[in-house]
Amino acid sequence: MQIEFLGTGAGSPGKFRNVSSLALRLLDEINSVWLFDVGEGTQHQILRTTIRPRKIDKIFISHLHGDHIFGLPGLLSSRSFQGGNGPLDIYGPRGVKEYVNVSLRTSESRLAYKLRFHELTKQTDGLIFEDDKFSVYAAPLDHRILSFGYRVVEHDHPGELMVDKLAQLHIPSGPVYGKLKRGEVVTLEDGRTIDGRQMIGPAQPGRIVTIIGDTRKTANTLKLAENADVLVHESTFGKGESKLAKNYYHSTNVQAAQIAKKANVKKLLLNHISARYTGKLVYDLEKQARTVFPNTKVVKDFDMIDVPFQKG
Repeated sequence: MQIEFLGTGAGSPGKFRNVSSLALRLLDEINSVWLFDVGEGTQHQILRTTIRPRKIDKIFISHLHGDHIFGLPGLLSSRSFQGGNGPLDIYGPRGVKEYVNVSLRTSESRLAYKLRFHELTKQTDGLIFEDDKFSVYAAPLDHRILSFGYRVVEHDHPGELMVDKLAQLHIPSGPVYGKLKRGEVVTLEDGRTIDGRQMIGPAQPGRIVTIIGDTRKTANTLKLAENADVLVHESTFGKGESKLAKNYYHSTNVQAAQIAKKANVKKLLLNHISARYTGKLVYDLEKQARTVFPNTKVVKDFDMIDVPFQKG
């Protein structure tokens, strides 16, 4: 599981930061890529990565401001010409379906695959997707228009077969190992009966990634971020600008760090950085946040962040 940032800027594209988009790379887990927001120029950013548009089968939109959705029609159209024939699910606030359909119809674009829309409302608060590997939760935030945060939860991985213990019991390898791995009760040639469930180690807890788009401070951010391995949070404003952040329905770096600390997350990644912050000022944003939550990083375009399993 990796997070690749395709755009980390706020409002409009800049020289060094494109507008909002990130990819949750789940290639090892389910051979898939999920996008969160698709700001203008996202498909151009993807060309500079190893992401294949045909692998993108889910898109989650935080809200319908242009810097988060203006790249969506172009990406959807290009996917048709790049081997993307499988259906694509789009999750986002009510209105995203109309926006996409009007854009495609007006430009007379034809897709070679099916779009499936899942529109969220003010009442949406909880599970919005689940399969045998992942669950995704959404909750409304506090922005000028309806905006959502997302929590991606990987299901626990089954425990590993304790091969060392089997060796100590002088149980020879072979088909019997497969049966024990499935938790079956096996009778050996020497008459011993072995319960496979006692030969399996503890389950490996799945990883949690929380992605918070544009918002002011709100209780739902804390709920979505609880115990996350990685929290991606907007940081449009810096320390001492909480009044501006409130007036413009955004957050400061310190507010994001306070959420990370209170929610007991492992790592905080700050994005949606205003073009006012360049060079040393970006370092200052990170430094200020680290006084509250030390494991903080201000990300830049094309940063790739691994989300490791927690040891133990």
